[in-house]
Formats: sequence, structure tokens, C-alpha cells
Amino acid sequence: MKDKFYKYILNLQDQITSKLEEIDGGAKFREDIWERSEGGGGRTRVIQNGNGIEKGGVNVSAVHGKLPDSMQKLFNVGEADFFACGLSLVIHPKNPMAPTVHANWRYFEMYDDNGNVINSWFGGGQDLTPYYLFEEDAIHFHQTCKTACDKHNPEFYPKYKKQCDDYFWNVHRNEARGLGGLFFDYCKATETMKMEDWFNFVTEVGDSFLEAYAPILERRKKLPYTLEQRTWQEIRRGRYVEFNLVHDKGTLFGLKTNGRIESILMSLPPNVQWHYDHHPVAGSEEEKLIQILEKPIDWI
Repeated sequence: MKDKFYKYILNLQDQITSKLEEIDGGAKFREDIWERSEGGGGRTRVIQNGNGIEKGGVNVSAVHGKLPDSMQKLFNVGEADFFACGLSLVIHPKNPMAPTVHANWRYFEMYDDNGNVINSWFGGGQDLTPYYLFEEDAIHFHQTCKTACDKHNPEFYPKYKKQCDDYFWNVHRNEARGLGGLFFDYCKATETMKMEDWFNFVTEVGDSFLEAYAPILERRKKLPYTLEQRTWQEIRRGRYVEFNLVHDKGTLFGLKTNGRIESILMSLPPNVQWHYDHHPVAGSEEEKLIQILEKPIDWI
């Protein structure tokens, strides 16, 4: 399974970076191959200063070795060997009318002393973080997520949509990071869902990513905007940074397993602002977004 999924995410990385380069029409992804001293490595691809994309990364990693102490405590296990692979991406468009997007699909295994798999699971999801609200974009993104889920189980979309709303919540700000999407983790074999079934579901979601996001980026990347709107985008990007550094499990996992720091922090936008006690103007488009973020809604 690990070889099968690793091959899948390498191919998906090629598809996504090729399409994003086509949409941007200017910049190309820079590729870095890296190795982890404890075992494994990855293929990082980053795009910067493009026509439409200010900064983005589409990264694949596959790491293995002894499970660090911090991870042993998190998983409530003793010493064990592990393997983890995944594709993680974040795209920060230049235009504040175009939303930031994040996605991740991953697979994890743990082994006993004889190298036998004692635990394995899939995880992942995709979510949208706009700076100005276009309801048709939110509906399109969520409908694409729902369509992918419904092919496998009609209960998946409402369940994983709620888990996304709950997970991408900036507790210290009491607001959502964005408009959500899907979030699922610890998807293990059961009587009704074998690991092959989970593989088919996760790859279905992965394959839906470009359909979910590419049309939105193409629609919004050339819309006119003001300096004030750009400032608002950078203030909201600050909340994005706060979530990734304070709450995000993927960032913490990378840091605690001695991952490549440049690949882990590629998710951070290049230009960000923090204004003291900032509040949007009453009745403005900026305030409208904040009101939505304070209470997640059903977009379908």
C-alpha cells in the first residue's frame, strides 16, 4: 500500500504543478530533492513571483525510521518504527480576490520489532481561504468535494466538512481560518472499509483538487483591486500564519520528525501584516467575510 500510494502522489504532484504553471502563465516551479538523515526524504516544488501566484508549494515527502518520543506520546505507543508519506500543497495568489488554497493527502504505517505492520491509516483534505467572499466560489469548491465523497459514502461529506470546520479553527481568535472543505484523519480498515477502499476514496479526493480550485483561480487572478484590498489580504494572511504555527498538526509533525524546514514552512505567505486591534469597516465586504468566519455555514 505504501508503494502504491507514494507512486500516486508523485504522479499527482506532476499533474498539479503542470496545471498551476499553465494557469500562472509566467513562473515555473523550482524543484529540490532532499534527504532526511534518519531515513527518507522528499521532492519539494515551489513557485514564486508569478503572474497570478505570489508563492506556492506542492511537496511530496516519504520519511521513515524510529518514531520520535513526541510522536510516541501523541499516538500513545512505545518505541516503534514508522513510515509516513504524503503530498502537501499551499497556493497563495497575488490578487486578493483569489483565495488561498491548502490540500494534503497522506498515509502512515507503524511496525513491530519484526517489521510487521501493526497500524496504518490515511488522512487528508482540502480547504479554501478567501480574502473576499464570492459565494459561487465557495459553492463550487464544496460541491466538488461533496461529489467526490458521495461516490464512496453519502455520510462522508457532512462528516468531513464538519471535521474541517472544527480543525481549521483559530481558537485564540475564535474564528475559522477559511471556508473549510474536507478534513479526515485516522482512516483505518474496518469491516465495511478496507484499506483498499480508503485508498480509492483518498485518491478520488486528490483527483478532484484541480477541478475544485483551478476554475476559481482562473476567474479571480486578473480582477482589479486596490492597495487597501491588498492590505486586507495581508492582514488576513497573518491569521493563516498564526494557525499554521500554533495549531497545525502537519507543521508540528514535520518539525518534531526533523523534516526539511524549508519544505515545512513553504506554507507561509511572503508578505503579511499584523495591525494592532484591527477591525474592518462596518457594513464592508471585509466585515462580511469576518461574519462568515465566525460561524461556519453549509454551502451546499
